[in-house]
Amino acid sequence: MRTIIWLTTALLPLATGIACNQAPTATEDPIEARQIPESVRADAFSAAEGNNRFALDLFQAIREKEDGNLFVSPFSISTAFAMVYAGARGETQAQMADVFHFTMDQERMHPAFGALLRSLDTGASFDGYRLNIANRLWGDDGFALLPAYVDLTREHYGADLRQLDFGQPEAARGTINDWVAEKTEGKIENLIPPGMINAYTKLVLTNAIYFKGRWLSRFDSDLTQDRPFRLDATNTVSVPTMTQDGKFLLGGADGVQVLDLPYETEDLSMIFLLPTAVDGLGALEDRLTLENLRDWMDSVHETEADLFIPRFQVESKVTLKSVLADMGMPLAFSESADFSGIDGKRDLLIQDAVHKGYVLVNEEGTEAAAATAVGVGTTSVPPAFRADHPFLILIWDRVTESILFLGRVADPSA
Repeated sequence: MRTIIWLTTALLPLATGIACNQAPTATEDPIEARQIPESVRADAFSAAEGNNRFALDLFQAIREKEDGNLFVSPFSISTAFAMVYAGARGETQAQMADVFHFTMDQERMHPAFGALLRSLDTGASFDGYRLNIANRLWGDDGFALLPAYVDLTREHYGADLRQLDFGQPEAARGTINDWVAEKTEGKIENLIPPGMINAYTKLVLTNAIYFKGRWLSRFDSDLTQDRPFRLDATNTVSVPTMTQDGKFLLGGADGVQVLDLPYETEDLSMIFLLPTAVDGLGALEDRLTLENLRDWMDSVHETEADLFIPRFQVESKVTLKSVLADMGMPLAFSESADFSGIDGKRDLLIQDAVHKGYVLVNEEGTEAAAATAVGVGTTSVPPAFRADHPFLILIWDRVTESILFLGRVADPSA
């Protein structure tokens, strides 16, 4: 029987970042400080574009399988699988490259990922938000990884290796899950379910990403009040709805309104995509491509407006094995997998991959463990962005142009 790689991703707080940065000076600009070095900039933006294409492909693959609210970090998933990809060879590597849009050779891709991670880590050092990214390898006692693989994942992904006894699967599972629960302050528990680690498991790779940001323009909680949210054309619920007026980045196109709501240091923002029709979410999701997303985001401009945004909290769990196999990489999960770049042998396969996501949006900002104004123009009445029916959200990195989190809010009362 083949030995097994078990891969997990989650949104985790308080994790050790990939690099330690000195505290910025008061005069430094976060956007300037986060610029990627010229030597690797083109590759880093190529990697970010590939990650974004995977993000939207993944969303299309799971959106009809996952009813209701949904929240994932495709960036987390891409990063975790990039570590596995470092050890893939032959047709296994080719299939993974196609699904994840890994367009560069291995020698260029991993430094590009490292540059993206270091830029994000630098942004977090400005204290306008917390964005912590952590990677870890959990190896079975006595399982020998190639030194080159261990060095690569440590150098570019900050992934330290810890040995566990997978011959005691429940104890090993408990150790990993305890680590996850501690880092998430209890938000994500039992990430690895019973029975998923067994005597054949040789390596578990984990990626964690946690974001907590304060809005540049915060909502006054005294103005929050219950308002109707239309689930569809006939059903309505009452939800706490935040409101404020001022100058905001609004835009859109036929059938969609866009709101770009920045966080305190303005290098990250939450993008709201609101269909103009109450029952228009499905049609909007059908049109969610990278090209359309760029056009919608390019349409925003500053204008006076009233905002009405529901408070919401979303938790999701997605099992990725069947999804990724259907997307075009079945070899990685089969007896024919080739991960000889990890241990020098063709004896590894991915047993499964699981991802959990969590997001909380309130008056202060956003915690994720993850609009075009109608009638913009000269008028005496400010336009309004009224998110009172299902919509999509993204947390967007303005510097690296990366989709960090992606989700759907179908029912903020759920």
